[in-house]
Amino acid sequence: MTDIPGWSENHMPWGGAQALPLPSQLDIGVRHIPVKRTFDIVFSLLVFAIGFPVFLIIALLVRLSSPGKLFYAQERVGRGGKTFACYKFRSMYPDAEKRLAGLLAADPALQREWEANFKLKNDPRITPIGAFLRKTSLDELPQFWNVLKGDLSVVGPRPVVQAEVSMHFGAKAYKILSIRPGLTGLWQVSGRSDTGYALRISLDEKYIEERTLLLDLKIVLKTIPAMIFTRGAY
Repeated sequence: MTDIPGWSENHMPWGGAQALPLPSQLDIGVRHIPVKRTFDIVFSLLVFAIGFPVFLIIALLVRLSSPGKLFYAQERVGRGGKTFACYKFRSMYPDAEKRLAGLLAADPALQREWEANFKLKNDPRITPIGAFLRKTSLDELPQFWNVLKGDLSVVGPRPVVQAEVSMHFGAKAYKILSIRPGLTGLWQVSGRSDTGYALRISLDEKYIEERTLLLDLKIVLKTIPAMIFTRGAY
């Protein structure tokens, strides 16, 4: 199984080698762009250098908003199906996972919303400052560290949890997971959480098929107004 770099049966989050055809049986057709990694590193270092005061202000606000850790790490599925810890500024109360289990058990409508999007539009687990950070995507700034580590790219498909791969990706998993997921991407600038899941996957596929460094730059520029006007964010 060498068609996708770093791929192995041990990293198949959808349930093993027999769950999907082998990569050699699929027309993946992915072009890798060597200069993209250079762009990722340079851009991330610039963000850390220029945005350091912003990082400090957000860290202070998170610390004052509620007790708990400054950062939150969630396991996401990366290139080749390998999982990694994806970092964010904490935007929820410390007992968020416990609250979620209680909410979903008590409300079938919320359970359906969660299964459809892996998000809740009116999520009571989110702190007041966390709501602002999530609306503007500022909670994701620590993910530039993931970019430097090589877990993420600045632009790419959405980083997802294992359950999303199992429920929604199907045979498309090989293609979507053949490159690093991104901090931003076509989904981020095309409505975000207001888009249906099928469209999200379709946008990820479109990016993989058409990606160039110029497209990455265009998406980065479009991300800024998307953050400011918080279109489709929650």
